[in-house]
Amino acid sequence: MAEAVIEERQLLKSLHWYDGFVIALCQPAFLLGSLGFTLATIGAWGSILLWGISATVGLLQNFIYSETAAMFPDKPGGIALYAHEGWRSRFSLFGPIAAFGYWIGWSVVLSFVGNIVGALIVAEWFPKSGDGTGDAYFNLGFADFGLAQLLAIFVILAVWLFNVLGVKPSLAVGYVTGALLMVPLFIFIVMPYFSGDWSSSNLEYVHNAGDASLGFSDLSVALMWLFIMCWAAYGIEVCASFAPEYHDTKRDTAKALRSAAAFSLFVYIFLPLGLGGVVGSTGDYGSFYVAALKEIAGDVIGGFAVVCLIASLILSMNTATADGGRALYGIARDDMTIKWFYHLNRFHVPARGMTVDMVVNIGLLFLLGANNFVILYISNIGYVFCHVLALSGFLLLRRDRPQWPRPIRMGNVWLPIAGVLALFNLVLVVYGVYDQALASYLGFYEFTGLPLYLGIGVLVVAVLLYFYRRAVQDKARITFRDRDVPTMPNEAQMALLREESRA
Repeated sequence: MAEAVIEERQLLKSLHWYDGFVIALCQPAFLLGSLGFTLATIGAWGSILLWGISATVGLLQNFIYSETAAMFPDKPGGIALYAHEGWRSRFSLFGPIAAFGYWIGWSVVLSFVGNIVGALIVAEWFPKSGDGTGDAYFNLGFADFGLAQLLAIFVILAVWLFNVLGVKPSLAVGYVTGALLMVPLFIFIVMPYFSGDWSSSNLEYVHNAGDASLGFSDLSVALMWLFIMCWAAYGIEVCASFAPEYHDTKRDTAKALRSAAAFSLFVYIFLPLGLGGVVGSTGDYGSFYVAALKEIAGDVIGGFAVVCLIASLILSMNTATADGGRALYGIARDDMTIKWFYHLNRFHVPARGMTVDMVVNIGLLFLLGANNFVILYISNIGYVFCHVLALSGFLLLRRDRPQWPRPIRMGNVWLPIAGVLALFNLVLVVYGVYDQALASYLGFYEFTGLPLYLGIGVLVVAVLLYFYRRAVQDKARITFRDRDVPTMPNEAQMALLREESRA
């Protein structure tokens, strides 16, 4: 069996495609993290339409990424590495920019979902504390820090500990929490039609953010929400980050990517339909799910479903820690950031990257408190742009490396599809950066500009660390184009590709 040879240790080839599918079960939890906001601002029909569009785009992108993942079966780190390979001969800085954009997109899952977990715990067992911010412990000038955030930090530390002990313990947690996820999904998607709580009158398009007097058109609201939704709907590409760790890279990577995308598309359409038919345009950043579950399933079953929902959210945090750490490890391995991240601990996992994720997210909780929309906005600037670079990188690799072995080769019809998707994502990220007033209104925050500065700041840090790696650690000349990019794999890569092609 082929091994992805790296450093003094190896990423173990211990995963099957269904392990990747379980890892990607974080996606419904991501949807639950944002669905309350969309229900409150654009109603059930608006949520169904836009979440369906976003999930469909994610599905199409996953088919494309299966080709690039199979082209580089020895590269951990996900789609940012494919963006780097496609763009390095034209503009090498796009590599670290894509890599850190991808990393921050996955990293902030910890603080974002941690807030939701904290809010659910407070709503279920500490209702006198409100949402965890009403009796805040302190305020750093931007947001209150309360009980929900304290609980979020505890969960972040627990998830970090599971992951640094190796992929098998974290995967075991994933299987348990993935099974528990099916309970709230069943209650929200299926039960409302039998319990009598679902009503078509609750399905409406709400214009809460489309009031002409505010200057926000329906189109502008839709574009902003499609930009924010990318974080939740595109994350099924996480299966590609584990490509070097599948037993059969060609078969397992493709099956994991495609099965995860198909399941997510189903959930992203029918969950807003089922839940929206019950709650209408009622929603917040998490605590309203407690009342919804008990309304549909009763106090006892609903209370159990709350526990299952919390467990499934922890699954998403578990996946984010694993993927974020691999992203930092992968970009260091490809000489795009400091060497310190190019390290595996004795359990064969990138614990240093995971530790950085943990510290960054605890810092975000102290700084931003329960402002989940802001956390999403910060991450999406780099994350959506990374998809632009990865999709265009797919096209550039077809042009520049036509002879490179492709164990999975998509038909030529996917070339224009990739181009359209890259342009679509570029429009979203440009509009997301442009309309700060709308972002502030939808996110219910007053510090307009701060999320943009933080989001851009992450990409600036990426470039600075790249310069430090090149000039100080590698003692090499800083260039903006790689002149000697290989057009064919080296001997070791070719041997691995041959084996994957035969599998």
